[in-house]
Amino acid sequence: MFASSLCSRRKLKFSHIARLRFRLFSSTTPAHNAHVDLKKIRNIGISAHIDSGKTTLTERILFYTGRISEMHEVKGKDQVGATMDSMELERQRGITIQSAATYTIWKDHNINIIDTPGHVDFTVEVERALRVLDGAILVLCAVGGVQSQTLTVNRQMKRYSVPCLAFINKLDRMGANPDRVISQIRSKLGHNAAPLHLPIGLEGETKGIVDVIQRKALYFEGPHGNLVREDEIPQDLRTLAEDRRQELIEHVSNADEILGEMFLEEKTPSEADIKAAIRRTCLARSFTPVLLGTALKNKGVQPLLDAVLEYLPCPSDVQNYAINNNSTNEGEEPEKVFLNPARNGDNPFVSLAFKLEAGKFGQLTYLRCYQGMLKKGDTIYNVRTRKKVRIPRLVRLHADQMEDVSEVYAGDIFALFGVDCASGDTFVTDLKLNLTLESIHVPDTVVSMSISPNNTKDRDNFSKAIARFTKEDPTFQFSYDADNKETLVSGMGELHLEIYAQRMEREYNCPVTLGKPKVSFRETLQGPCTFDYLHKKQSGGQGQYARVIGVIEPLPPHQNTQIIFKDETSGPNIPKQYIPGVKKGFMEMCQKGLLSGHKLSGVCFRLQDGAHHIVDSSELAFYLAAHGAVKQVFEEGNWQILEPIMMVEVAVPEEYQGPIIGLITKRHGIITGLEGNNQWATIFAEVPLNEMFGFVSELRSSTQGKGEYSMEYSRYSPAIPEVQEKLIQEYQQAQEGGSSQTQKKKKN
Repeated sequence: MFASSLCSRRKLKFSHIARLRFRLFSSTTPAHNAHVDLKKIRNIGISAHIDSGKTTLTERILFYTGRISEMHEVKGKDQVGATMDSMELERQRGITIQSAATYTIWKDHNINIIDTPGHVDFTVEVERALRVLDGAILVLCAVGGVQSQTLTVNRQMKRYSVPCLAFINKLDRMGANPDRVISQIRSKLGHNAAPLHLPIGLEGETKGIVDVIQRKALYFEGPHGNLVREDEIPQDLRTLAEDRRQELIEHVSNADEILGEMFLEEKTPSEADIKAAIRRTCLARSFTPVLLGTALKNKGVQPLLDAVLEYLPCPSDVQNYAINNNSTNEGEEPEKVFLNPARNGDNPFVSLAFKLEAGKFGQLTYLRCYQGMLKKGDTIYNVRTRKKVRIPRLVRLHADQMEDVSEVYAGDIFALFGVDCASGDTFVTDLKLNLTLESIHVPDTVVSMSISPNNTKDRDNFSKAIARFTKEDPTFQFSYDADNKETLVSGMGELHLEIYAQRMEREYNCPVTLGKPKVSFRETLQGPCTFDYLHKKQSGGQGQYARVIGVIEPLPPHQNTQIIFKDETSGPNIPKQYIPGVKKGFMEMCQKGLLSGHKLSGVCFRLQDGAHHIVDSSELAFYLAAHGAVKQVFEEGNWQILEPIMMVEVAVPEEYQGPIIGLITKRHGIITGLEGNNQWATIFAEVPLNEMFGFVSELRSSTQGKGEYSMEYSRYSPAIPEVQEKLIQEYQQAQEGGSSQTQKKKKN
């Protein structure tokens, strides 16, 4: 009646009425019921290589679950943009820069979703999201397949033992080949994977998918694909569907004992048997279900949501633990305390702060509750700082919007205002617990650039922006180079630093100038070198006396980014209270090498013997002795410079393959692989980061703007002689210039 009255009064078309009714339905936000069954909660992340369709997929999920009333495109052509890309820069560039959290309901299940960036420069956003999530959807492009950032995301999922589903997206694209992508998932990612779906047509002929478990064809009809129609499998696909079903059973049987026994006994498993086995193996990360679809064309999203409920873990399926700091003694393995995710509120509250963001009302801290409950008005403690804070407001997030809640329970992802903390801090309601959750892995920065505000009047805003961004993003670092008298910012790539420079101008009205990128080179030893250094100083009163004997040696190539200090002394020659002084002195010398001014890495300082004086020895004396020992090894040892090597993946039309290989070779790159697919070539190479600056402009001009590339850090490797000589020469000139300026000042 409501619809008919609207139609008579306003003469609206039926589609407009349907949209209005839908909007009225979806405007009610999902209920936050504290007593939701733990089995009906899913915390998932959506991760993939750049431009695989993560944000588009999230937009469809929110639409089909009734969370939003209209779908918008990532590029923001309609001046709106995708819901999860709330930052203006994200909508302009068509990329995700910050991970965004939301929540929705599908078939009475609460689903918390974090949409993460795909670009390697923002990899820490993926890292911290996966740290707190129970499961993930790994999105792959049906044309691109397994790409460089897919490998990185896969490693991150493995690091945190996150079970995942694979979703092969973009079946409608020219050159789509899901079979090739599945073989890459098996060979490149090392997954025991098999498809649950079969495509009904590809590219422009994509009509739907076949569910091989249920033996049904699924068609997605209606203006937005929201009507899922089940039908019989097309005649020409029935044999293939049965073959794929058998292939699926074989792959799952290899990982699941129960289904394996049925397979050996030649019993025919039921639909429920197969689904139960897939869930068990998916939770154990021994099998990866592969689903198909095209988010942009609204096909395959609802079956993916069903698979999230059926196969990915709920909070009680994941065993989370904290470290008991009260039981940790030096040299002993810390005691692990397993957390209880029950939503009854009987257990002490334990949560992890995994992301910081400057919001409209102060610092917004994203947390995941692992145990117990928290109410508005409660007091919590930061285990690291031992500070307490009262919680005036609790919110749940939907991109840049938020909803106030009165309480949160184990398994919930929520946010707080006004909490002073760092990313990775643990919060509890009872400090006696003294529990610490495992922190978040933060990769080392690889690029540095000088930065300065264009106008000296903007220095206050510049300081505020730097303070905020370095706190929010641990891979964005700020430092001052005393030798070159310039401020430096370091990050994961040129784009990373560019984005922050643009955000300073937009958000703080502080235009800045970025200097030439500086690569984080390292210095290391080529062979072991012994040292025997005596630090002795007598100038009336108590003197200084310390002698250190040992060897500094290079670490194996796979450890060439580490610095290790080993105390191998025995006996009373160096009292144990002076060892920290030696270690501190060595670590400080590692911050700036004497060959080119870059950090030392890949070296091990083995302290074997020494001597002390009963009166004149002190921790300071041994600290200075370690300085002298490193200088002695620098003069006597053979040193070399290491540079970061990037794994580069370039996709170009086949006719440009030769020139691009020449372009990579000219930049001292090594081609590691070639792939051809439907008139497109993918070139895999390892190239020094120092040679990659300006590559994008050359690539675009050489391919008429059709080529694209991505890169990620691979390892550190010895620099070529020309690069090493140039760096040493530049450093020496800078040192001479600095000393001459100092002498002039003294004369004046």
